[in-house]
Amino acid sequence: MWGYRAADVARMLDLPVEEVRRLAREGFVAARRGPRNALLFSFQDLVLLRAAAGLVHARVPRARVRRALRRLRAQLPEGRSLAAVRVAADGTDVVVQDGGARWRPETGQVLLDFEVRDLARRVAPIVRAAARTRSPGALDAEAWFRWAQDLEDGAPAEAREAYRRVLALAPDHGGAHLNLGRLLQEDGDPRGAELHYRRALPSPEHRALAAFNLGVALEDQGLPDEALLAYARALEADPDLADAHFNLSRLLEALGRPAEALRHLATFRRLTRG
Repeated sequence: MWGYRAADVARMLDLPVEEVRRLAREGFVAARRGPRNALLFSFQDLVLLRAAAGLVHARVPRARVRRALRRLRAQLPEGRSLAAVRVAADGTDVVVQDGGARWRPETGQVLLDFEVRDLARRVAPIVRAAARTRSPGALDAEAWFRWAQDLEDGAPAEAREAYRRVLALAPDHGGAHLNLGRLLQEDGDPRGAELHYRRALPSPEHRALAAFNLGVALEDQGLPDEALLAYARALEADPDLADAHFNLSRLLEALGRPAEALRHLATFRRLTRG
């Protein structure tokens, strides 16, 4: 089963393993039970445990920490990962920051802070060890996919390897092709990215974004006509994909087709109007 064991979590967070288990028992996270009833933690659990440990060590009352972290889960927009937020303490109060927005599950000011990117770096050795020591069938494709997502921010090389593990087990995994393509593109390999974006296109769930990213990769290779077709394909899958309208407008203008360019630019402005 996929997940981080209590001993691994303790090493990554510089906490006694009993403290990790105690925080889980006290309801700071909802850890799962794995083989032999062992606790298994997700990456979001790591984020919450690190926040909880910091807040408790800052002498915030444990009941207040539990209440704040539960409210944090409820207050985040649907689909928003806890890996994107910061949790801080001032005295006995708690404050949360998510991008440019800041709010208080309770009341407080920033004093204690941490970056989630650092947690991703600490996860990487565990994934490397799993790759070396676990038998091929020990983790399925979805388990490796979750490992890869955890690693992206802080350990992209390990994330790429984990996505390749996914594809070795499930060659048509659209999400793995899409994410691996993006990592390759960010690493300066648009041709390699293109190949994975094309493999992601048959997946209805990923078709729009795969086609859009394909267009960007083709532009990076100096292929504007092919990129134009890719953006058009993205809009077939999702007519409200604002970035595809913008990129189409820019390309059409460069190709001497101003009327079409203006139409897509107008759609982009309508979709992004605040």
